[in-house]
Amino acid sequence: MDTKHIKISDYNYDLPDERIAKFPLVQRDHSKLLLYKHGEISDDIFYNLPKYLPEGALMVFNNTRVIQARLHFRKETGALIEVFLMEPAQPTDYELMFQTAGHCSWLCMIGNLKKWKEGSLVREFEIKGHKFSLKATLRRGDELSDEQKKLTAHSGGTNYWVDFDWDTDKVSFAEILETVGELPIPPYLNRETQESDKTTYQTVYSKIKGSVAAPTAGLHFTDDVLSALDKHGVIRDEVTLHVGAGTFKPVKSEEIEGHEMHTEYVVVHRHTFERLLANNCSAIAVGTTSVRTLESLYYMGVYLETHPDANEEDLHVNQWDPYDNERDGKIAEGITAMKAIQNILDYLDRNNLEALHSSTQIIIAPGYEYKIVKMLVTNFHQPQSTLLLLVSAFLKGDWKKVYDYALAHDFRFLSYGDSNLLIP
Repeated sequence: MDTKHIKISDYNYDLPDERIAKFPLVQRDHSKLLLYKHGEISDDIFYNLPKYLPEGALMVFNNTRVIQARLHFRKETGALIEVFLMEPAQPTDYELMFQTAGHCSWLCMIGNLKKWKEGSLVREFEIKGHKFSLKATLRRGDELSDEQKKLTAHSGGTNYWVDFDWDTDKVSFAEILETVGELPIPPYLNRETQESDKTTYQTVYSKIKGSVAAPTAGLHFTDDVLSALDKHGVIRDEVTLHVGAGTFKPVKSEEIEGHEMHTEYVVVHRHTFERLLANNCSAIAVGTTSVRTLESLYYMGVYLETHPDANEEDLHVNQWDPYDNERDGKIAEGITAMKAIQNILDYLDRNNLEALHSSTQIIIAPGYEYKIVKMLVTNFHQPQSTLLLLVSAFLKGDWKKVYDYALAHDFRFLSYGDSNLLIP
């Protein structure tokens, strides 16, 4: 199959608005669970998930935490400008970014950009009884250094460089976001963010701030389900992939070759590579973000086979690497997932690193051969989306059977909807 020439119209289905869950269930783990196992379909309740998983299996979760990334500023003219934080620019490290005081810069999407022609936007805020002001300054083309231009271009060219300054060094940027930011819920919910979303749109195991969209397959898990997994003998591990707004970006091109995937930043710790090796590089992925992380690791390890002195930036996985490399024979024959993961572990040893920090732009679509992920827990995705392509690749094209069943049996769809366990 020539993956690049897949027509996105072949991955359409009728999703009535009333089937989109606007709010989650009160009890997360009481959502419905569709079970697809070797072509057979049944359904259950999510809290029974552990009994369908093999004892001793490795299950990988994405521990990213959604930030309150929407900032609203009102100009003196009355115009409302939305500044949507996409990824940190200065510093580029997420952890350092949230600790900064006084100044930082982000790559942002701007709502109502035409009204922000020049000057800075200012917003007053109050923390612990003290009043401060936050200033946002938009930098355009000739105001950017070559390095800054490179960063904005790397983001796909749709994001703008914004400097933030605030008049105190006693308040971190994380505290500012908690005070003035708004949690960005998915656009297809067609409603304002509510106070309850601050809890319900986070997984119970979220830790590392950085995403602007939740890894929604994880929203069904509760502490009780996690405990049940432990009792069942499932080994739990975590990776971090910060989800960008590009996850909602519609495929507008007729063939997927014309769709540009967004770059996502990943962090994977040494113990995860060790556990992968101990489990024969076989894993159950919770959500498509965990899938993209795990499968990207293979291509990073393959690159290290011939570039052992690469740096973490060099390990970035480009959108078409899995297809171009294999077709052109650039990947050495016989590099198994075990060898690729061992290459990364050796790389960490050589560089005295406890974790791998890199990025991926991978697109997983029919024609892709999965290297590490053997089972997948995921939600029901939008028609004509790259996430639906990923599911179709996993099920060798059998996605329609799953979605027809879900539509016929009153499953709830998208971020706050029900889930499925896919075992090809």
